[in-house]
Amino acid sequence: MRVQRLLLAGDRAVVPPLWRLELANGFVVAELRGILTPSDTAQILQNFQSVLARPLKIANRPLPVQRVIININNTAREFHLTAYDAEYLDTASSHQLPPATLDRRLEEAAMRAGISMLG
Repeated sequence: MRVQRLLLAGDRAVVPPLWRLELANGFVVAELRGILTPSDTAQILQNFQSVLARPLKIANRPLPVQRVIININNTAREFHLTAYDAEYLDTASSHQLPPATLDRRLEEAAMRAGISMLG
């Protein structure tokens, strides 16, 4: 809810390209596990339409794919993260923005990396 309020107030957000797939996957997994129904997913997306309609900047890595993979692997190794979480950490770091996460491991890695958290 805090992230929603911040975005609606005009704060900027930068997400890695995989964010859209992760968001979609969260709904797919919740439906497969019986936590949500397709109509629940539709209702949640409708409720968040004002947030999702806001321009979220998709981070672009102007580096060769091999360099991106090396960078992500290094971050993942250093902080014991998945490649996905390392991508979020690198995105937050490179854009000097606090990560908005409920993932404890990612939050701890951000703090160890000297990245302030979304208060």
